[in-house]
Amino acid sequence: MQNKNHSDLYDSISRIDEISGSGELFEVLIRVMSVLRSDTGCMWDREQTHDTIKRNIVEEAYEAVDSIEGRDFLGLKEELGDILLQVVFHSQIAVDNNEFNLNDVLKTIISKLVRRHPHVFAGKPVSSSREVLENWEDIKKEERKNKLSDNFSIFTNIPKLLPALHYAYEIQTRAARYGFDWENPAGVIGKIKEEIAELEKELEKREKSGISDEAGDLLFSIVNLTRHINIDSEQALKGTCKKFIKRFDFMEKYAADKGLDFKNLTIEEKDKVWEIAKEQLRDN
Repeated sequence: MQNKNHSDLYDSISRIDEISGSGELFEVLIRVMSVLRSDTGCMWDREQTHDTIKRNIVEEAYEAVDSIEGRDFLGLKEELGDILLQVVFHSQIAVDNNEFNLNDVLKTIISKLVRRHPHVFAGKPVSSSREVLENWEDIKKEERKNKLSDNFSIFTNIPKLLPALHYAYEIQTRAARYGFDWENPAGVIGKIKEEIAELEKELEKREKSGISDEAGDLLFSIVNLTRHINIDSEQALKGTCKKFIKRFDFMEKYAADKGLDFKNLTIEEKDKVWEIAKEQLRDN
């Protein structure tokens, strides 16, 4: 049964497909969330806090990325809506807690965009995208100085929950914008060889902490190489994982078709089947 106090909202919902203005649609979304969090709304929505739904932001973002990678643009449309819902949801929780409101969120991002694009809104000349990014980092660092008097590192606001490869990439990118970087991929390859040698030494010592440190250094250097040759290390590794799964699944099926127990094959036999899988799936 519809609540009479929200009759105008129900009217808007009933003609949602007829509304063409994004502002009006956004207002409907805000009001829907407000009703869901109200005393006459949904018990589950009303019980949520910033902490209880914080994982949803990450999950929805990953689902949007999956849609992009799969060129599923109908799916992307839905996932972007789910991300927008998280913004509105957290904003409504903040309103209920007297922390801030959605207008504050919008004003903050608008001001930030204008402030970080002085070449567009303040007439500051730039000659390349690289210079735009360097200016962006300078502006962000100044912002951090104003927020944190005792900590204004260029790395301060890189989310620690990022996947490790992405986290390393962000660190290296910011350092590079300050001129701390290899001049070319050859220098990074040399560093990778150096790290492999250091890892081998630690493996001989069999000390886990040293091995972990050197393995981390090696991975960090590999991310640096992919960055220099404009390859996304996250995507490269994901691609290899998918390829491995396809080949391994082929191996198990191939063995089963031959009446063999794949698990009990010798490593030499498995290697032979692996080579067959590589050949059969070469174009996949």
